[in-house]
Amino acid sequence: MNALDAASRDTRLETSLLELVRTRASQINGCAYCVDLHNRDARKAGEDERRLLALPVWRDAPFFTVRERAALELAEAMTRLSDGPVTDEVFAAAAAEFTEVELAELIWTITVINAWNRLGATARPWELS
Repeated sequence: MNALDAASRDTRLETSLLELVRTRASQINGCAYCVDLHNRDARKAGEDERRLLALPVWRDAPFFTVRERAALELAEAMTRLSDGPVTDEVFAAAAAEFTEVELAELIWTITVINAWNRLGATARPWELS
């Protein structure tokens, strides 16, 4: 998992965008440790507290760019695959905002955080401090 995580961090994408995506997936998956960790990492990357607090309602908040919205929509769709497949519209919106390489990096990042969330939410191997 550490090697997969390292690969997901070797990206051209903005750190703040990646931390928003990681935080949102972690919120959906109910991984308290990962929510805490990625909120802290987002703040270290310069993310605004107001945007972090609005993340659960990002669709209704005016604080996110079109690019961030496309990434968050894709993250939610990938995280909620049990609700149905990622739609062509969601994928096309992301593809319109990211280069082919960036989109692959984004998909990989979402995949890895979902794997971490499943470990954390199930086994709770890490304590919050």
